[in-house]
Amino acid sequence: MAAPRAASPRRPPAPRRPWLLLPLLLLLLLRLPAPSDGLGHSVELAFAVEPSDDVAVLGQPVVLGCRVEGTPPVRITWRKNGVELSESTHSTMLANGSLIIRHFRLDQGGSPSDEGDYECVAQNRFGLVVSRKARIQAATMSDFHVHPQAVVGEEGGVARFQCQIHGLPKPLIMWEKNRVPVDTDNERYTLLPKGVLQITGLRAEDSGVFHCVASNIASVRVSHGARLTVSGSGSRAYKEPVILVGPENLTLTVHQTAVLECVATGNPRPIVSWSRLDGRPIGVEGIQVLGTGNLIISDVTVQHSGVYVCAANRPGTRVRRTAQGRLVVQAPAEFVQHPQSISRPAGTTAMFTCQAQGEPPPHVTWLKNGQVLGPGGHVRLKNNNSTLTISGIGPEDEAIYQCVAENSAGSSQASARLTVLWAEGLPGPPINVQAVSISSTEVRVSWNEPLVNTKEIIGYVLHIRKAADPPELEYQEAVSKSTFEHLVSDLEPSTAYSFYIKAYTPRGASSASAPTLASTLGEAPGPPPLSVRVLGSSTLQLLWEPWPRLAQHGGGFKLFYRPASKAAFTGPISLPGTVSSYNLSQLDPTAVYEVKLLAYNQHGDGNATVRFVSLRGASERTALSPPCDCRKEEATNQMSTTGIVIGIHIGVTCIIFCVLFLLFGQRGRVLLCKDVENQLSPPQGPRSQRDPGVLALNGARLGDRGQSGRDGKRVDMKELEQLFPSAGAVGQPDPRPRPSPRPTQDPAAPALSEETQLSMLPRPGRGLREESAPEARAPCAGPAAAPAPQDAGSGLLGEGPASRPSSAPAAQPALSRQ
Repeated sequence: MAAPRAASPRRPPAPRRPWLLLPLLLLLLLRLPAPSDGLGHSVELAFAVEPSDDVAVLGQPVVLGCRVEGTPPVRITWRKNGVELSESTHSTMLANGSLIIRHFRLDQGGSPSDEGDYECVAQNRFGLVVSRKARIQAATMSDFHVHPQAVVGEEGGVARFQCQIHGLPKPLIMWEKNRVPVDTDNERYTLLPKGVLQITGLRAEDSGVFHCVASNIASVRVSHGARLTVSGSGSRAYKEPVILVGPENLTLTVHQTAVLECVATGNPRPIVSWSRLDGRPIGVEGIQVLGTGNLIISDVTVQHSGVYVCAANRPGTRVRRTAQGRLVVQAPAEFVQHPQSISRPAGTTAMFTCQAQGEPPPHVTWLKNGQVLGPGGHVRLKNNNSTLTISGIGPEDEAIYQCVAENSAGSSQASARLTVLWAEGLPGPPINVQAVSISSTEVRVSWNEPLVNTKEIIGYVLHIRKAADPPELEYQEAVSKSTFEHLVSDLEPSTAYSFYIKAYTPRGASSASAPTLASTLGEAPGPPPLSVRVLGSSTLQLLWEPWPRLAQHGGGFKLFYRPASKAAFTGPISLPGTVSSYNLSQLDPTAVYEVKLLAYNQHGDGNATVRFVSLRGASERTALSPPCDCRKEEATNQMSTTGIVIGIHIGVTCIIFCVLFLLFGQRGRVLLCKDVENQLSPPQGPRSQRDPGVLALNGARLGDRGQSGRDGKRVDMKELEQLFPSAGAVGQPDPRPRPSPRPTQDPAAPALSEETQLSMLPRPGRGLREESAPEARAPCAGPAAAPAPQDAGSGLLGEGPASRPSSAPAAQPALSRQ
């Protein structure tokens, strides 16, 4: 037994807040179902039952069903072929709204035919709706246009009979043998719905006379007889597979049955198989095979559309024969998204969306209270008519709107209601709206305040658009409440504009004022852009942009030209506004011409565009140069452009490689100099305690070296002569001009350049190699050093590439890597 729960401590009662009940009540009211009339009728006017297509028999009654739901009173009428059908003794409307035609008739003896498209129309105080169209046709049966033909077959072979007949509804076809219905339980007999009889594995007892019997509610027809003759046993010789009858192209509607026939013969008997050309699986649901290879697809859908391939294979081999047929399945229009009833304040925009699907894709139309609604005014249709937009709605837009989707397989409709909300106390529309043109780009619009409810007006909104533009290109400008005129600028010259205005309050907008039209004043056109080409020694081609609007206003172009040395122009040459070029010929080849082009309209001439062009030398250029091959020139230009681009890429690549080479080379020289410095430095003691003479030898500045010579040991010149035996060539003048030597504190000290002196020192493990090139620069060589005094070390420590006379004992050694 479960343990008893511990009693929870009692909480004090919550304080009552009656003001919280108001939002809750509002929420409950919003969630309540739509009001009804107490009889189960919805407020929205809609069809519970719509009429459907039917086939009628002459003299028999026909009933078209229709039942409507909505707020009463609801008035129901019928239309036939778009015209309201008056009630009579021949056709009567029942109490539930259905229509009965007591005796169906065709057009005979002056009486109108009852065949046609019927619509049920329902109307109440909210609007009007129209049902889908129901087509009523008379039952018929034609004569056979294909009779079965006599067949002679061998035992074990295949026989096929076919008949064709048209009728409404589609006739049911049966077969008789010797006036007795064919036994359908016999597996060798296959009856296809399209009027085909197949007999496989023929036997002698199959011989006889066969008739095709077609029947429907209109009549029964019997075809001519066709005799089947079965000969003796068939030959045992090998026969290639052959398809006697392949599948036909079919166009069906969803839920019908597709029959794809395939009859094949051969010895041995071929195996029949089916596949889709697109590789998709045929499936198994609703699929069956009749006889030896007929494919039956029950309750077809759009997904069954495609090309079907029948293959007859010889058993045990790859020998096959194929035939194919296309199946097209159509689907009547059905709605993916229904329009929804909406309520919108006056002056705002209402939008309905209706999306339908089907095969082929359906066409969508809109009805307003049963009348076709097209685009125009404040009504717009977008997205293949699937979106209906009504801007600036008013009381006249309150109605029931229907979306009708229709294709060759059928139609469907859906409806929604628009309710226009009006707040009490809204101002009326502004009155006495007038528009006056001020200039070619400005119009002044004036108005008077509304007649009623003007105290709460907070401003006005002026709606502007070109008279020739659709409403969606409209734009607005706001105006303060104390202003009753507004100057609209930045308009186009000689253009008609439409204006209307609304007054706004905190509770909403007034209805729109009556629109008014005004046209801006015209002005002379501006200067046209003009370019000139020299075509020859005496011909000029003038080019400019065409102005079609000039021709609409009776305008065009005027052309003047003259030699610059003359005062008078030749012209004007009048040209229409649609022309964009003109050639001037028979000109003086030695003259400079002034060309002037201007545009004009009914308001006068505009400013001219002036060009000067020289023909001097054109004849010589023409004689020296062959005629221009524009295509070749264009190709050459393209090749030149391509070459420039390739050259730029190559140049950039070379620059990158040079920069990388310099960077890595400089790094190697720095490392080399540092290695030599380490060789010349004493091995003991820190860097600060090394011999100052060695410091001077390793690149110290001249001033520092002079100071070190006074304070410490000077460089032993004999030691240097031992290191560099080629120093005997000192004192030879350098034929190259040198910059002035920098002053030093000790004239006796050798003038050591910072880096070139190190270029004469070999690295450990490397030997000295004499090079014949006198211009060899050491890897550590930097900028050219100042010349040194003519002393014992000057020939060794000077600039690396110094020239020497041919009497020098040896060439300048240079550092190299073996």
